[in-house]
Amino acid sequence: MPQPASAPPPPFPPPPAACRCPPPPPRLGSRPLHARRTTCPFCSRGPLLSSRMFRTKRSVLVRRLWRSRAPGGEEEEEAAAGEPGAAAAAEARAHVCGGGRGCCPGKAGRGGRASAGAEAELKALTHAVLKRLKERQLEGLLHAVESRGGARTPCLLLPAKADSRLGQHWYPLPVLLCKVFRWPDLRHCSEVKRLCCCESYGKAHPELVCCNPHHLSRLCELESPPPPYSRYPMDFLKPTADCPDSVPSSTETGGTNCLAPGGLSDSQVLQEPGDRSHWCVVAYWEEKTRVGRLYSVQEPSLDIFYDLPQGNGFCLGQLNSDNKSQLVQKVRSKIGYGIQLTKEVDGVWVYNRSSYPIFIKSATLDNPDSRTLLVHKVFPGFSIKAFDYEKAYSLQRPNDHEFMQQPWTGFTVQISFVKGWGQCYTRQFISSCPCWLEVIFNNR
Repeated sequence: MPQPASAPPPPFPPPPAACRCPPPPPRLGSRPLHARRTTCPFCSRGPLLSSRMFRTKRSVLVRRLWRSRAPGGEEEEEAAAGEPGAAAAAEARAHVCGGGRGCCPGKAGRGGRASAGAEAELKALTHAVLKRLKERQLEGLLHAVESRGGARTPCLLLPAKADSRLGQHWYPLPVLLCKVFRWPDLRHCSEVKRLCCCESYGKAHPELVCCNPHHLSRLCELESPPPPYSRYPMDFLKPTADCPDSVPSSTETGGTNCLAPGGLSDSQVLQEPGDRSHWCVVAYWEEKTRVGRLYSVQEPSLDIFYDLPQGNGFCLGQLNSDNKSQLVQKVRSKIGYGIQLTKEVDGVWVYNRSSYPIFIKSATLDNPDSRTLLVHKVFPGFSIKAFDYEKAYSLQRPNDHEFMQQPWTGFTVQISFVKGWGQCYTRQFISSCPCWLEVIFNNR
């Protein structure tokens, strides 16, 4: 005997007494689309048909980019209000974004998103700019922003004359995107410098300009003297005439004062026949011990980093080091993307690609009339012209006690990762720093 057909289950469970939603419409087919678009927490436990199902890939990329914007003024405001831990958090985030205090005056993050109205205006403007980009351009920009410039990303070429107004100011698109994703306190294009890897590098008035924020760096301002991290007296001497093709050396790196016919006699850096002459050599030190051999630089640009694949150049992590110091190992882990050393028309520039400050001492960074040498602190994302060939020829050899034990000339630059040295630190000399570099320039 056939069983009677059971009644079909109700399309929706009966709402609880607290629910004030209207009764659901009748079921239309197997998927009542309009019936499932309810926001009642009792009937549907939230939107069953989320709006995410209708988002395009472009809108998702735009949302991810906006969430990846640089931190603004909330941390600074909390720190000013005296909340515990806010000051340290603000300073830590400012270091990652290239802000902070030190030898780069006026570069502290000062509330790029201080007010809700300003942030809403910035968000609307940013979304308007991003929605004009192609999907492939959005993907490249997101890759650059999320990797913090560590990955090699293509140029984002946009019309050069497409300026945008934010508040009372007009910003070129490269400056606007740098303001959103890197430095909220950025005001003018004169505060940034384009990296040599960019297609727009060296072009005066291009029709299309690169707007990739990680193809630009923030300039360190040296008009106002930085804090005296270290000072060394110096005298004025001319380079010796008996060795015109000399490579300035240091007893720390084991270099020589003159070039041998085949290259550097003591530095183990030999020039192969047909190769271009190097323009500098780099030595990596851990405290008072040199690690590895000297690295000869022939290309105009060199990345000095710690781990692969964080760059293409001098990988410090591949060198054999026997140093077991915990401090050295801790600083090693913070080198990360390291620095970029670039020889340009006006001199040699150093760009800090890491997430921590670096410290630089160079005779050409100071006023030629000054009798002091300063150690300059360079924050992440900042560039500094570390060496000027024209100034180097007029500089002298210091008579300070640190250099009494070693030959030294103005053609040497010293760079320390993370840790500084000098009068404001417990380390008085760079040889006490955990991880540092010595760059010796060829003056031929």
